[in-house]
Amino acid sequence: MEATDNLTVGVLFSNTIENYFSIDARFFRSFLTLMIKPGVLARRFVDGKRLKYLHPAQFYLFISVVFFFIFSFTVRKADNEVSEVIKKGMEQEINLDSISVNTDSLDITEARKAIKKNQKIIGLSDEELVGLDSVMTSDSGIANISFGFERKLLDSLIAVGAPLNQKLEAMGMKEDKNAFGRKFYAQMLKFYEQQGGGIIQVLYDTIPIAMFLLLPLFAVFLKVFYWKPATFAHHLVFSFYYFTFIFTSFCVMLLVNKVWEIPTSIKTLICFSFVLYLMLALRNFYKSSWLGAFFKASIISFFYMLIIVPVAAIGIIMVAFMLY
Repeated sequence: MEATDNLTVGVLFSNTIENYFSIDARFFRSFLTLMIKPGVLARRFVDGKRLKYLHPAQFYLFISVVFFFIFSFTVRKADNEVSEVIKKGMEQEINLDSISVNTDSLDITEARKAIKKNQKIIGLSDEELVGLDSVMTSDSGIANISFGFERKLLDSLIAVGAPLNQKLEAMGMKEDKNAFGRKFYAQMLKFYEQQGGGIIQVLYDTIPIAMFLLLPLFAVFLKVFYWKPATFAHHLVFSFYYFTFIFTSFCVMLLVNKVWEIPTSIKTLICFSFVLYLMLALRNFYKSSWLGAFFKASIISFFYMLIIVPVAAIGIIMVAFMLY
């Protein structure tokens, strides 16, 4: 049935405003409960009191979008800075492949100085630098010091538009490389040709996907420690709200950091406060004892940060590099 009443400004906006403030009421009610009552929001949702609060997945998605929007400005600045550093490093002439020295030559002193000066660019650790220095000063001497591929050869091939295979061979790729190996060398070539421009942006674009994988893994940890009290769906609800709290905290930190540089000590305390929040949330959601909540929050945080997060970080870097 079509509406026949006269359209006025009041009619046009009345329902819109009503629905808008209804959503806002649910959001602020959920937000306040999440921030000041750890675990209570998840408990109420699981207990069936769902109409007054935002759905955990909806709440998480909204806050994560806000976080990545704010974070994008920081990433853009970091991407420009890192790209500039990489570009300068690649433009710096390092002709270590052409250095040929013997112990009875005065040129070895200059070679050692050049290597030490460019230690960070070459990628040598302090231990490797000491070992290399001892070899260079030994009686046997060295010849034809070589690090990485021949840049001059590769640059000339790029300049003349040589086929991809020739450029990859100049980088050291062998003909019998498998598909993954060829893809990896191709990405290295692309990174070299573009001088690393935009790599941080690609890394940033990969993080949201990783977070959607990290969240259910956190629920798996909860399932291990709370096998009987709740189903896996309940653990997911808890995880959604807990990650929402973390994202909200990071949003506040990013905004405050725009006007006042937060000291590292305070940032560290805030990160440790996540463990305290988790302990309170576990007690309120699972009805755990104070001692049990303390130990489980500590163990979950320790193993999650020690195993899951580092592995995820490596995975994010690898995926970002392969998608670069």
